[in-house]
Amino acid sequence: MKRRDFIKLLVGAAVGWPLAARSQGERVRRVGMLLPATADDSEYPILVKAFVHGLHQLGWTEGSNIRIDIRWAGGGVGTNRRYAEELVALGPDVIMAAGNSSAGPMLQATRTIPVGFTIVPDPVGAGLVDSLAQPGGNATGFTSFAYDIGGKWLELLKEIAPHVTRVAVLRDSATTAGVGQWSAIQTAATPFGVEVTPINLSDARELERAISNFARSANGGLIVTSSGLAISHRDTIVMQAAKQKLPTVYYSRGFVSAGD
Repeated sequence: MKRRDFIKLLVGAAVGWPLAARSQGERVRRVGMLLPATADDSEYPILVKAFVHGLHQLGWTEGSNIRIDIRWAGGGVGTNRRYAEELVALGPDVIMAAGNSSAGPMLQATRTIPVGFTIVPDPVGAGLVDSLAQPGGNATGFTSFAYDIGGKWLELLKEIAPHVTRVAVLRDSATTAGVGQWSAIQTAATPFGVEVTPINLSDARELERAISNFARSANGGLIVTSSGLAISHRDTIVMQAAKQKLPTVYYSRGFVSAGD
């Protein structure tokens, strides 16, 4: 599908569907959402509320002319795949997927239903689209940031904690975003006189142990990069950063809010 045709389809979803629904006796349209968090997350329910409010402003009212099916995957690989297949089986008119961990499984489950993704640092590298200029396929969406922002995270950490000379970078090494963000931070480390160490996001106990071991030496700090696993382990990360008294830069305000 050409990008122009895909955008027309999405515009039709946002604007034309209410007219079509009225002409067809208010046929209910379905929107699927696959999210890399849990329903009691401190950030994503707020984003969902904003999404629903935006649809309402465009003439869509849940329970009237639209139905929204949400799957809270919590960042787990197996759960994302299972819920992606569940959403496709429901036959939605369009699907919204947040992050690589949701968008990837979603596009493995369908190549026909339009998929709009958000919070994806590198959609080309992740294989979601052919290119930024010509996405192709059935997906389009928004990138969250360029990888070189990783250097800015390191710069910010040095501004708030000038004594830091050692930085642990929490990342998901199994994703292109995890590799790309780590590489950007690693490149920026030498000019700042900082030694960087990757900590791969795994289960909560291993993560807790890795941060604790890192904190045994002085002048340490943390940078938490973007990933579904970071969201899954948000409470553990925030708790350990506070417990070990490590100055930390997060990619999302949700981590800061969780530590209030």
